[in-house]
Amino acid sequence: MQHAFVTLSGLRIHYYCAGEGGSPVILLHGGGVDSAKLSWKLAIPALARTHRVFAPEMPGYGESDRPARFDHTIESYGCIVRDFMAALDIAHASFAGVSMGGALTLHIGLTYPECVIKLAPVASYGLQRTAPAHFLSYLITRTPLLISLVYAALRNHRAWVRASLGRIFANPTRLTDDLVDDVYEELRKPNAGQAFTIFQRHELLPDRLRTNYMERLGEIAAPTCFVHGDKDALVPVTGAREAAARLPGAKLHVMHNCGHWPQRERPEEFNAIITEFLHG
Repeated sequence: MQHAFVTLSGLRIHYYCAGEGGSPVILLHGGGVDSAKLSWKLAIPALARTHRVFAPEMPGYGESDRPARFDHTIESYGCIVRDFMAALDIAHASFAGVSMGGALTLHIGLTYPECVIKLAPVASYGLQRTAPAHFLSYLITRTPLLISLVYAALRNHRAWVRASLGRIFANPTRLTDDLVDDVYEELRKPNAGQAFTIFQRHELLPDRLRTNYMERLGEIAAPTCFVHGDKDALVPVTGAREAAARLPGAKLHVMHNCGHWPQRERPEEFNAIITEFLHG
C-alpha cells in the first residue's frame, strides 16, 4: 500500500493506493476523527488483489490539509472526489463509503452517475430523517465548549478512547490495541474533530437531518449493495433495509453481531462481501 498527495483547488489531498490491475475502486472514510487508514487499512490489501484501489482523505481528515475555512458538506466532498478522479485520470470507479462516506457514495451516484460502476454504502448516513436522540444531538453541536472538552479528554486518555469505540463495536472483544492506538494517533493531530463538528452543525437541524436520500434512491442507476451491522447503535439498520427495498435491484448484506464499523469489526466477512459484489 502506497500513499501520495494531489493538489486540488489549492488543497493538498492525501490518499492511499494499491493494486495494479482491474477496475478502480474508491474507498471513502467516515466522520469524527476517521481517516483512510483508520477505516480501510484492512480492506485495501484484500481489494487490491483484483482492483486498483484508492482511498482519499477529505480536507480536515488524516494527512490532508486542514484549512481554517472549508465548507464541510457532502456536496463539497463530492467535488473533491470528482476533482480527485480527474487529477488521477480515473474515468469510472466503484465506490464504497462508510457512515458519512456512505452518504457521499450515494451523493456521487446521484450527482455524477457517469463516473460510477457500482456503489456500496456501508453503515450509511443519509438514509434517516432524524438521528438517535436528535434534539439533544442538535443542542450538543451548538455547544462548542462541551465538544472541546470531550475531544480534550479523548486526546489525553486511551481508556476513554477504548470506551468510546466500545459504543461503535457490537463485540468489544474485537476492539484491538492496534485500532485504539490508530484512533489515538488521529485524535492528537491538529484540530482533530473540527471538520466533523462543522459538518454536524450543518447537518443537524432542530427537527431533522439535512441530508436524506431516501426519496431519491430510485434515481440511482448503478448496481448498489448496502452493507450494515445489525447492532449499529449510531445509524440503525432500519434505514438500510428500507433503502434496499426502495432501490430496484439493490442488494442488502446485514452483518450479524456487528456495529457501526463493519470493515474493522469483522474485516474478513466484510472483505468477502465487497469482493463478491464487485465481481458479480
